[in-house]
Amino acid sequence: MAYDLHSLDLFRSVAETGSIAATAARHGIVASAVSKRLSWLEAEAGTALLLRHRRGVELTEAGRLLLAHAEALARQVAVMQADLADQANGARGTIRLCANTSAITQFLPEDLAEFMRLNPGLTIRMSEMESVQVIETVRAGAADLGIFSGYTDAPDVRVLPYRRDTLVVCAPQAHPLAARSSVRLGDLDGQKFVALQPRSSLQEFINKRARDLGFALRTVVEVKSFDAVRRMVQARLGVAILPLGAVEAYLDDESIAMVPIEEPWATRDLLIALRDGAALSPQAEALLRILQG
Repeated sequence: MAYDLHSLDLFRSVAETGSIAATAARHGIVASAVSKRLSWLEAEAGTALLLRHRRGVELTEAGRLLLAHAEALARQVAVMQADLADQANGARGTIRLCANTSAITQFLPEDLAEFMRLNPGLTIRMSEMESVQVIETVRAGAADLGIFSGYTDAPDVRVLPYRRDTLVVCAPQAHPLAARSSVRLGDLDGQKFVALQPRSSLQEFINKRARDLGFALRTVVEVKSFDAVRRMVQARLGVAILPLGAVEAYLDDESIAMVPIEEPWATRDLLIALRDGAALSPQAEALLRILQG
């Protein structure tokens, strides 16, 4: 059977008015067109749906059954239309966001909380990954937006500013460097160093800066996350370079110290990546406004 919504809508109107003529007037069509639609419905159903008499029409038992289903379909169509309208105007939907650890640790929690307060019907599906992976994911169209380190090359994507990040030395409280007002990278030559794993854009950048100065960091342990790096420093395994936001909140326990880095590169940009040439959905546009606001 191939019922169509327009015919069912006319049938519902006939059931409500009890008149083919009244239904035709309501919908702005001729009565013969309504009668033709009703006859087609009866042919599809294989039974009479209406009893016709001089005063109008009334439903048969089959007609009352069809009316119940037609009304249920009308309600479902109304829900569908509302959902699609919400999707189109950005009130509902899912945004795919990927970001590096620095952004997630320091800035995104507050930004996303503000966004969800303003857009409670939306869902954010966020993935944490290295900056290189962020660029690859956005370029492949697997994420709407990505946040990555300015140390990372970003070919074939559109780049916008997000935040500025400050790097510091994290050292055990009793370490000689902890008493310094500032340090330079060369001061870490020969120091035991706790590093992020090599795929990290931050670690690759620091390693390259050390090589430019003619030395290699004396890495004693490599871990995946800022939390793990900080805990290794707390255990006095060495010193580390981390974003300020990954250290500052943990200074109260007095097991670690934070020392400013006196290097021009110690302030770095965090950037937003968009797929080059691709239009953002209204939902992603709304998130972008918050991130840049």
